[in-house]
Amino acid sequence: MRFVDEVKIVVSSGAGGKGASTFRRESLVPMGGPDGGDGGRGGHVVLHADPNLSSLLDLRHRPQWKAGDGVKGGKQQMTGAAGEDLHIHLPVGTLVYDVDSDNLLCDLATPGMERVIAQGGRGGLGNIHFKTSTNRSPRKSTPGGPGVTLPLRFELRVMADVGLLGYPNAGKSTLISVISSARPRVADYPFTTLVPQLGVVDMGVEGSFVVADIPGLIEGAAEGKGLGHQFLRHVSRTRLLLHLLSLGDESEGSPVQRYQVLREELRRYDPELLLRPEIVVLTKADIADEDDIATARQELGTAGVAEVRVISAAARLGVRELVQEMAAKLAKMKIEG
Repeated sequence: MRFVDEVKIVVSSGAGGKGASTFRRESLVPMGGPDGGDGGRGGHVVLHADPNLSSLLDLRHRPQWKAGDGVKGGKQQMTGAAGEDLHIHLPVGTLVYDVDSDNLLCDLATPGMERVIAQGGRGGLGNIHFKTSTNRSPRKSTPGGPGVTLPLRFELRVMADVGLLGYPNAGKSTLISVISSARPRVADYPFTTLVPQLGVVDMGVEGSFVVADIPGLIEGAAEGKGLGHQFLRHVSRTRLLLHLLSLGDESEGSPVQRYQVLREELRRYDPELLLRPEIVVLTKADIADEDDIATARQELGTAGVAEVRVISAAARLGVRELVQEMAAKLAKMKIEG
């Protein structure tokens, strides 16, 4: 399925039904008086956070969405039927913005969450409401209220506990395929991951956590270079960042240089991300010698990284310990709130 994480649509709630202007006409009741019923309310536009969805693709080819209009009131004080509500299902983690003002209207961050984003118009009043002691046969009724039209922008940010960050070919896809049931494409060329991949890490009786493989970031990502800052938005939902630095290729600079570039891209996108807890990991240890590993550790330490993990996902070296550390950090963060 194609991954789509931003869509613009226009939604309209339903107009309210008109109130009726009728009079009671029955045998033996020559002066029946007014009996016009109220119009039904217009349909609401309701947004739902659906855990079964992972993309906004279904919305892309339908730019206009409208709820049903309310039905006109009837005689014998019968209220018209309400317009049919419009229900739009969105992936969990979708942000909803007003296109005109760019204001955030709601954040569908919880599975099953619902939000009425556009109220239907109220139903009009029937002439029964306008009967007075001096006007016993009113012909007045009111029209229903208009619906609301809103241009909306939906922005999906994947929900995950841990975000895997790194240059292309840093080993993110291999790691997530080893520690979870996710099966991203793995190959020896840049940008094999074109969309965020989610994997659930099962810790048995200790529970589980979700890891997101964020597509490869490079210098200039905050301005749209490479896969651009379209995927940096997904980092903001993660609680713990895992910086993966490959030992097997220095064509893009040394591990410490790549780490510093990634940190700078995070700062330029959102400085708050620099405060997020992180684990720095040297990957592909199976193809590096001890001197390269020692040098990388020393340079990262000089740059302010207190602890560095060394793994090889392909050879399963250090992976179990890394998973346990991630779980421990997440548990501690949950306790601390």
